[in-house]
Amino acid sequence: MKWWQKAIFYQIYPRSFADGNEDGIGDFPGITSKLDYLVELGIDGIWLSPHFPSPNWDCGYDISDYCNVAPEYGTLDDFRTFLREAHLRGLKVILDLVLNHTSDEHPWFLESKSSQTNPKADWYVWVDSPPNNWQSCFDGDA
Repeated sequence: MKWWQKAIFYQIYPRSFADGNEDGIGDFPGITSKLDYLVELGIDGIWLSPHFPSPNWDCGYDISDYCNVAPEYGTLDDFRTFLREAHLRGLKVILDLVLNHTSDEHPWFLESKSSQTNPKADWYVWVDSPPNNWQSCFDGDA
């Protein structure tokens, strides 16, 4: 059996978990301050919901930059400190990483939509008419 098949994970949505700077939004310093508590719960790992920059049309899942941290959650160094401290306590960390769910602000999306002949033109599905009549819960057609 693989380690993750028997592991106990605690999912953290950074925005609402622990606020380290008292601005009303959870952040990496806050999460790091709760690591000992999480260890006491007996978990093996943390499933970290998206913490990347996002315009937040989809609760942070619409990523605009996979290589950085949303400013409201702290800095890349704050993330690195969290990760190091989690590992020092024996906790595994997995990222909720949905690479095919980018923001319309992400460079991949912008390049893909720029022309039908660019190298990333087929990274997204482009159609002239909606493929169905489904409605989005966010804004118009799905």
